[in-house]
Amino acid sequence: MDYRSGYNITRAGTNSKGNHWCNRDYGNGSKSYHYSNSNGSYYYSNPNGSTYYNNGSGDSNYTPPGGKK
Repeated sequence: MDYRSGYNITRAGTNSKGNHWCNRDYGNGSKSYHYSNSNGSYYYSNPNGSTYYNNGSGDSNYTPPGGKK
């Protein structure tokens, strides 16, 4: 595993619509998930439990660790 970037991509893919996803391993038991869609929207599930979603049109939603906004 190569953690020089801060994480290692353990799985990744792109579907027939051009939507990309990947699983990231930070080497200390922390993992995250990311996807980006061909329409410009994207989502991050971060190692600390927070999430971030952007719809690609300027609207976004952040949920901090613990799920309370």
